[in-house]
Amino acid sequence: MASQQQWGVTPPISNAAPTEKELELNDSLLVELKQQDNFEPPEDTEKRKVVLEKMQKVTEEFVRQVARKKGLPQSVVDNAGGKVTTFGSYRLGVYGPGSDIDTLILAPKHVTREDFFEHFPATLEKMSAAGAIEELTAVPDAYTPIIKLHYSGIDIDLLFTRLAVASVPRDMDLTLKSLLRGLDEADLRSINGTRVTDEMLALVPQSKTFRLALRAVKLWAQRRGVYGNVMGFPGGVAWAIMVARICQLYPMACGATIVSKFFNLMHSWPWPRPVMLKEIEDGPLPVRVWNPTLYPGDKRHVMPIITPAYPSMCATHNISISTQTVIVRELKRANELMGLIFTGKKSWKDLFERQRFFSEGYKYYLSVIAASRTKEAQQIWSGLVQSKVRRLVSGIEQSEAGVRIAHPFNKGFERVHQCNTEEEVDAVLQGSLEYQVTDIKTETTDENKDIKQTVAAEDSAETQQMPTTNGAEAGTDGKKTVYTTTFYIGIELVEGHKSLDISWPVTDFKRQCLEWPQYNQELNSVRTVHVRNYGLPLDVFGPGETRPVKSKKSVNKKRSFADTGIEVRIPHVRDYSTNCCERFSSILDVPHHLFQVTSLRVQNATNGAKRQANGAG
Repeated sequence: MASQQQWGVTPPISNAAPTEKELELNDSLLVELKQQDNFEPPEDTEKRKVVLEKMQKVTEEFVRQVARKKGLPQSVVDNAGGKVTTFGSYRLGVYGPGSDIDTLILAPKHVTREDFFEHFPATLEKMSAAGAIEELTAVPDAYTPIIKLHYSGIDIDLLFTRLAVASVPRDMDLTLKSLLRGLDEADLRSINGTRVTDEMLALVPQSKTFRLALRAVKLWAQRRGVYGNVMGFPGGVAWAIMVARICQLYPMACGATIVSKFFNLMHSWPWPRPVMLKEIEDGPLPVRVWNPTLYPGDKRHVMPIITPAYPSMCATHNISISTQTVIVRELKRANELMGLIFTGKKSWKDLFERQRFFSEGYKYYLSVIAASRTKEAQQIWSGLVQSKVRRLVSGIEQSEAGVRIAHPFNKGFERVHQCNTEEEVDAVLQGSLEYQVTDIKTETTDENKDIKQTVAAEDSAETQQMPTTNGAEAGTDGKKTVYTTTFYIGIELVEGHKSLDISWPVTDFKRQCLEWPQYNQELNSVRTVHVRNYGLPLDVFGPGETRPVKSKKSVNKKRSFADTGIEVRIPHVRDYSTNCCERFSSILDVPHHLFQVTSLRVQNATNGAKRQANGAG
C-alpha cells in the first residue's frame, strides 16, 4: 500500500474525499460569502493588476534614475532591474472590495532606503496620469518604514527592501535564504511578509480550498471581534497559518469541511503547543528564531502560531490570557454552530453574525480615552495609547483584582469635539462627551485607516515626531476643536468576588503613556473611566443593537458613584509620595461594599461626575 503524502509536521488525519453533502455545503458557503460582499467584481481585480504593473514600471525607472544620479556605468543602469511583489490578503487571494494591496519593492544594492523615500514618490508622480495619486503618506521612521498610497482608487502599502545584489530581475526567487545576507532589520521585516505568504501557499495541498476556507474564517473572526494583532488577537497571517494547518491535516477536503474541522480542532487545541506548518529551520543570519527552550519570552506565549519562513517568529505574541479566553470561547461557539449547519438547523449566515460586544457582552466597561488638541497630534498619540492597551489588560489580569476577563474591543472610536472655553476643552480632555460635534460621524479606527495612527499603534510611536503646537485648534467661529479616540475593555468579574481594585494596573498604564518622551501635557491627555453598559455612548452600538436599560431593581438600590457625585482619584504617576491625583471617574453602578477602593483618595465632585455621567449617556 502506497504511503500517504505528509503535509506539515504530522501525517494527515484523513485523506477522505468530500461527500455529496459536503460539496453542497461548500457551494452554499460560496453563495453566502458572495452575499456577504466578500468578493470584488472581476473588473476591479483587473484594475488592481493594471496598477501593480504600473508600480513595476515605476520601480524599474526609479532604480535606473538612482543609478544615473550616482554615476554608475550604463551597463549597471541597464541591468539593475527592480521588482514589485505582493503579500498579505492580495497575495493569498482572499482580498475583498476596498482591500489594500500589501506591496514590496525590491531594489539592488546601490539603492538605499533614503533613496526610496526621496525619489520614488517623484518618479511615480512623473509617470502617472494627472489625479492618479489621490493621497500619499510616507512614514520613513516607522518600525517597518512604509509609504501609504491611494492610487487610482486603490489603497497600496509600499514597503522597501534593498538586496545585496547588483541586479534584481522580475523573476527573482525570494525563497532563497542567501538573499537575506546583508539585510538590516528593517529590510528583513519588510521582505518577511512576502516570504511567509509564499511559503504558506507552497505548504497547502489545495490552494483553492485553502482560499475559500480562509475567506470564511477571516470574515467570522472580523465579525466576532477576534481579529487584530494590536489589541491582542490574531491578525491575518496568524488566522491564515491556522487554516493552512487544517488543510494539511485534511488534504482532500473541500472548503466547507476545512471550516468545520478548523473550529472543531482549534477550540480544543492543547495550547501552548505551537501551530506550525513545517519544522523550524536554521539559516545564515545571526538573528533570533522562535525557540521557547532558549528564550524565556517565547516560553510565555500563550497561543504560539509560528511563521513558516526563516527566520520563524511567533505571529501571536500579543495574545493575553483574557484575549485567549475570548478567542477560545468564540471558537467553541462556532464549533457548536457548525454542527447545526451541517445538520441543516442553521445556515452559514448564522456563523457570520456580528458580536454584540456592547449590548450583550458585559455589565461593566473600562473606557480608555486618548485626547489631543490637534488632529496631527492625535494621529500619533492615539496610536501610542492603543499600543499600551494590551499592557493594561495584562496588568489587570496579573493584579488579582477579581477580574476574570478583561476583553478589549478590537477597534477604537474616534470623535471630534468643539468647545468655547478652556474649561470645556479641559472637560473633553477628561472624557466628557457633552461637546461632541453631532454632525461629524463617529468613526472606528479601522474605518478611518489613518496610516500614522496605525503605525504608532504597532509600537512605532517612539520613532515618530509629535507636532509641537500647543493649544486647541480654533475655527473661524472661534471654537476650539479637540480630538478623542476611546478604547473599550469589557470587564467580567470572578463569580462571587466581592471587590474590584484595579488602581495599580491603571496607574501603571498611565505611567507608561505619560513617560513617552514626546508626551506634552498641554497637547495630550489620557483618561480611564468605568462605565456601566447602560451608560455607554449610543454611537458604539451597531445596526440592530440597542443600549441596555438600567433595571428597576438598580434604580431602587443605593445610589451609584455617578449618582452621588463621588469621584475616585488615582495617585498621579509623577507624585506618588504626596498622593497628588489625576481625575479617574468611576460610574460603576455597584454597591459600595462590592467596590473596594484601595490606596485611592475619594473626593466629592458632584458637578464633574454629573457632567461625565451625562456625557457618557
